[in-house]
Amino acid sequence: MNISDLEFFLIELPASGGAVRSLLVRLASDSGSEGWGETRKWWRAGELAGRRKGLLAVLAGREVYDVETILALDALADRAVACGIEMALWDLIARSARQPLCHLLGGGYRHSVPLSVRLPAGPPETVAHWARAFSAQAINSQMISSAGSLAADLKLVSTLREACGDRVQFRFDGRGRYDFGGALQLCNELEPDSVQFVLDPFAGGHAARIAMLRAQSRVALGVFEALQAPSDIVQLARTGAASYVMVDPVQVGGIARARQCAVVADAAGLAASLRIEGTSGLALAATLQLAAATPSFISGHECSYPLLHDDILAEPLRIADGMLAVPSGPGLGVEVDRDKIEWYEVKGG
Repeated sequence: MNISDLEFFLIELPASGGAVRSLLVRLASDSGSEGWGETRKWWRAGELAGRRKGLLAVLAGREVYDVETILALDALADRAVACGIEMALWDLIARSARQPLCHLLGGGYRHSVPLSVRLPAGPPETVAHWARAFSAQAINSQMISSAGSLAADLKLVSTLREACGDRVQFRFDGRGRYDFGGALQLCNELEPDSVQFVLDPFAGGHAARIAMLRAQSRVALGVFEALQAPSDIVQLARTGAASYVMVDPVQVGGIARARQCAVVADAAGLAASLRIEGTSGLALAATLQLAAATPSFISGHECSYPLLHDDILAEPLRIADGMLAVPSGPGLGVEVDRDKIEWYEVKGG
């Protein structure tokens, strides 16, 4: 089964907190089957035809099952592009086997995955409203985004804790907005049990600097932005810099590399969870397949899906009691709705 065609679709979906834009990838084989992937790549609609032509020239005729060989191509050096292509390849492979992808990755260790959601930005009272609304849906792992100043952030955490009590486990994303001194002050003024961990308090994310902060901090630390490869987790483990890592398949270059990150984190004693942003539902389905087959991915997995007003799937992913059900169909487990893709496709620019 060889690759015969490639298509890109740039889509934009309505969502609370702003529109979500993503790039869909469709691969077709000479057997007539197709596979879909999704990634975050800020290409313009007007350049998709040229991008398709260049990549198809490299991919056409290649065996679908040669995933590692394909990902090693210079044309796929961009990790985000590699993720979208790899996802579509895995969808093709699993569909040909008539199995959900998790079965090819080792089996369905779990049938549902704990969900974490990022609270939309806004005044503390507005954010608290969102926190209570998600808690009412049993989504009790919630990420707080930094408001940009120490006083505002401390007030935000305090307001949310008062609004939700102990039933919600908050995480705090510093979004790299602090310098080292400010990050240290933040981590020492937060109550130790007010947040599960503080993520990326300062920009850069060098393991040695994070370790210095961790040695003086009252709260646990997490890392996301600096994770580009499994080797980055090795450095974090060697320095004792963090207790939590959040892995984004798009950021590290695909499903296989994300799974490698989980294996390394587990061996190092770090808690690993998944994070997928800007998804129309397709990349989330792939992430659920990965989480289902990887026991070392634990705790709440963050995604933006609950904030969407619509997706591009024929049937929406099911959320119940704060858990996302792993789709059980072949491939990624879901079917795309071509009418929805056409409706939400970005045509100009």
